[in-house]
Amino acid sequence: MRDGKGPSRAPVLQFTNCRILRGRRLLREDLWVREGRILDPEKLFFEERLVADQQRDCGGCILAPGFIDVQINGGFGVDFSQATEDVGSGVALVAQRILSHGVTSFCPTLVTSPPEVYHKVLPQIPVKSGGPHGAGVLGVHLEGPFISREKRGAHPEAYLRSFEANAFHDVLATYGSLDNVRIVTLAPELGRSHEVIRALTARGICVSLGHSVADLQVAEEAVQSGATFITHLFNAMLPFHHRDPGIVGLLTSDRLPPGRHIFYGMISDGMHTNPAALRIAHRAHPQGTKTLSGSIAPMDVCVRHFLQATGLGAPGLWGQGEDGHPAVSPEQAAVWSRPWRLRHCTPPSYWDWRSSREPSTLGLMQTS
Repeated sequence: MRDGKGPSRAPVLQFTNCRILRGRRLLREDLWVREGRILDPEKLFFEERLVADQQRDCGGCILAPGFIDVQINGGFGVDFSQATEDVGSGVALVAQRILSHGVTSFCPTLVTSPPEVYHKVLPQIPVKSGGPHGAGVLGVHLEGPFISREKRGAHPEAYLRSFEANAFHDVLATYGSLDNVRIVTLAPELGRSHEVIRALTARGICVSLGHSVADLQVAEEAVQSGATFITHLFNAMLPFHHRDPGIVGLLTSDRLPPGRHIFYGMISDGMHTNPAALRIAHRAHPQGTKTLSGSIAPMDVCVRHFLQATGLGAPGLWGQGEDGHPAVSPEQAAVWSRPWRLRHCTPPSYWDWRSSREPSTLGLMQTS
């Protein structure tokens, strides 16, 4: 058998002694990876006639895809909304530190700021692949300034804006180049917002609804125009009311375009959102739960709280592993790390290697 080793071939890494979640069961299998892509071992062995160049013993830990954090305003002393001369170093620091919390890619998020801040900061945060240096940067999330004054929360009122007569040109004048932008949070009740939503989505930018006093009809019209996400559900929006549930009503709306999925983030830190509200949202629309942070709590802590509140981490819910024990328990919903940097070990009840749909939130393509 030829080993295929040569200067032009990327090395194959084999993870051994690991447990992988598949079909709600934890299976003891090896995993082969090359250049960040999961390989079919049969094709590798029989067609390419290759063996692994390196092996890593997982010590029986669970191996799972990393989290994607689509709303993170900074951390570890770094504020992404500060217009410094070296924004990139702050982003790099956060990217490296969040690996230990299971996050392997993220969207640096800017709160409402004056135009000069956007013009200076955005060019300094390019899309960047993840690796040993830190989590990957998927693009910037712009949370504001086109939001409701009434529901602005901690956003500075002085810098809030509405859409002028030439709405999208006003957006460009405010932000500058959108080349590094992946998500924009806006209030859909603002005049000409639908024009802006269509223009942003046409550029491949995800539009999220938040910091808003929109009623359900306005929210539905925004989704019909292209919006696909809700920023921190329940927080900074009208409370649920039986006559008009507002943005929250999108979770069970029957007026969304065919095939259109609405996703939502929640602040699952045990303070901003009551556990009962977490359960209501998940049971009403379980496929829409995509982000679980939005406070100073790290992602893995929020995931543990969410699992506990919704019962998703309850023993037996995810079936049994090959050893006959429950596949997932609250104790297993933790982040493991090893000196050789197995940073993709994250709560197992969240992803299945073969069926994860998380990238669809941002319109990313799944690779295999």
